[in-house]
Amino acid sequence: MIDDVHEVYAVRYAHHDRQSPENFIGGDPHDILQPLAYYVWAIIGPHGRFIVDTGFDRSMAHKRGRTMLKPIDEGLSAIGIQADAVEDIIVTHLHYDHTGNYEMFPRARYHLQDGEMAYATGRYMCHRHIRIPFEVDDVVAMVRKVFAERVVFHDGTEQIAPGITVHRIGGHSKGLQSVRVKTRRGHVVLASDASHLYEHIYEGRVFPVTYNVGDVLEGYATIKKLADSRHHIIPGHDPQVAELYPAAAPGLEKWVMRLDVDPAK
Repeated sequence: MIDDVHEVYAVRYAHHDRQSPENFIGGDPHDILQPLAYYVWAIIGPHGRFIVDTGFDRSMAHKRGRTMLKPIDEGLSAIGIQADAVEDIIVTHLHYDHTGNYEMFPRARYHLQDGEMAYATGRYMCHRHIRIPFEVDDVVAMVRKVFAERVVFHDGTEQIAPGITVHRIGGHSKGLQSVRVKTRRGHVVLASDASHLYEHIYEGRVFPVTYNVGDVLEGYATIKKLADSRHHIIPGHDPQVAELYPAAAPGLEKWVMRLDVDPAK
C-alpha cells in the first residue's frame, strides 16, 4: 500500500485587477494588465485532509479592494471537504490573504513557522510599511490559538505527514514556508508567496512586498530543487494556474483545479 501519495487541489476564491508594474520591484516596462488570483489549497491522502492557507472573507475583500468570487468553504465542499471537520491547516505565512476565515475551521490545528509568529508579533510590526499586509485581528486570532494549544510550530524543514513537508523560505515574509507534496506525478511544490507569479521564479524578479530580497532569490533556487520539474511548481497568485490545470470535476472549471495531474503545455 502506498501511504505517502496525495491528491492536490487549488481553490480560487478571489481576484484583483492590477497593472504589471505593481507586481515587480523596479516596475515593468510593458505596463500591461496583470491581475492576481487568490487561492487556498487542499491536500487529500491516506493520512487525512490538509488545507494550506485560509484566505479572506467578503468583508476583508471589501476592505482591501479585492473581488470575492466564491467563499472558500464552498470550494472545499465541492471536493468533499467540510470546513468544520478539517483537523490540519498549514499556514504559509500570516498576511491577510492567507490566514483569515479562522472561525470557519473550529477543529483545526495550525502548522506555522516559529519565525513567522515572532515576526508578526515582534519589533518589525512597529513599522507601518511592514504592517501593511498584516491584519491585527488575524494575528491576535493566531495568538489565541497558541494559548488554546491549537498551533504546531515548525523550524525550517519538517514533515507534516508522510509525503508532506514544509520548508521555510522567508523573503516575502520572514517566516514564509512552502509545501512539498508527493503526488502520482511526482513532487509538487505549493510555493505560496515564495513566488506570486510564474514570472517571478522563472525570470528572477521580485514582488514589491518583501522582507528580504536576498531570501526571495535564494528561495527560488530552493523551490526548484524541491520540485521534480518547473511544471511541478505552483505559484501563489498566478491566474494561469486556473488556465493550465483541469477542473477537479465537471462544473468546477477555473474555480477548483486538480494539481496532481500534468498541466496543459
